[in-house]
This record gives sequence, structure tokens and C-alpha cells, in this order.
Amino acid sequence: MTPPLASEAQRVREADDPFAALLGSPGVAEVLELRSQFGFMAFHGGALEEVTDVVASEAAAAAGASYYGVLHPPGLDLHLPSTRFRPTSSDALARFVGHVEVVVTVHGYGRRGRWTTLLAGGSNRSLAEHVARHLRPALPAYEIVAELEDIPDGLRGLHPDNPVNLPRLGGVQLELPPRVRGRSPLAPRPGPDGLSPPTRALIVALAAAARAWPTASPGATMTP
Repeated sequence: MTPPLASEAQRVREADDPFAALLGSPGVAEVLELRSQFGFMAFHGGALEEVTDVVASEAAAAAGASYYGVLHPPGLDLHLPSTRFRPTSSDALARFVGHVEVVVTVHGYGRRGRWTTLLAGGSNRSLAEHVARHLRPALPAYEIVAELEDIPDGLRGLHPDNPVNLPRLGGVQLELPPRVRGRSPLAPRPGPDGLSPPTRALIVALAAAARAWPTASPGATMTP
């Protein structure tokens, strides 16, 4: 007998609009918080690319920035390509993309030989360098790569339909290895807040980068 979540994953994959089908799946949650015109996203969040939503949402809150997330429940083995997350399928995503000028999307990845390498792709290369300048002193044990030619093709985040590139001035696709997310046997032990020290340092540095980037004054609307 096919497990229920496996059947649900297959239903979403075969749907005409997989993103809309994903949002209708049991246990999937969509979060929108509109603040400044600097945004953070984590649409592979929850149990899929673990801790990415925590990094994005906490950095956004600390910076007064906007946040959009899609949280996947445990057991739903489903990774839709970024290009499937389309504003035409979600009023919340459409509102977010229309509100922010720039965005940092937070993803998780794992590749042999890159366990301590963070990748800053996306179409806004000035923002990528800006973010990298804040991350390097905060994470001295990690390599921060912001040169597109040094980022693997599939992780560069340059497709025009990728949500990272939909805001008016584009954005940065930040790929995090398991260790900096505290999801590795070699990751430092969690601190009192439940996050590893590198994860907390990452959040603080991302918030500082957002505050230092010139954007309009924060708004006051928030939607759960």
C-alpha cells in the first residue's frame, strides 16, 4: 500500500499547477509578513530544506524586512523546482513580489567538498557582494562564494522565472550547506536558543546586511 504522503507528493507532481497543488496539501503552510522593501524568502522551508525558514524569518524580523515562506511538513518528500513557485498561483507570493524591491532567498544544499561553502547566486550581483561582505567576518570558518563562475550551474539562481529574480531589482539566491544550518554531525552544538552558533551568526549578519541596504521605510502590514 502506498503511504498517504507519497501519494500526495505524486498528486502534486502530476498537477497542472504543482505550486497551487502543494499549497493545498495537508500540513503545508504559507507565511507572508510585509515590512520594508527588502525581503527574505524560504519557499523550500519547514522539514524540506531544514532551518532555511528559520534563518530567513528571523533575519527579516531583526531587520524590519519582509518575509515569505512555504513550510513543508515532515514526510512529504517533494522538492518542486524554484521556477514552479509562480505568483500567478499564490496571492501571498504575488503581494510579496510586488511589495519588495530586492530579496534574499534562503535555500539548503549539500555537495561533496562544499560542506562549509555558502553560495550567493541570483541576478542582483551588487546585492550578492553586499551580503557576502557581511557574512565573511561573521563566519570566518566558512567560505562565502559570490562569483558566479565559481558557483555550480544548477545553483546560480539566474532563471528569469525563479522567484529570486521577480522583484523590481532582483535578488540573491543564498545556498546554505548543512553544517551552517546545524544539520550535520560536525556542526557545533546548539546554543540556548536551539540554534548552532554559526546559524545565529548567519542570521545576525543577514539582518545587518538588510538594514545597511538602501530601501524605503518599513511598512506596517502583516498577514499570517
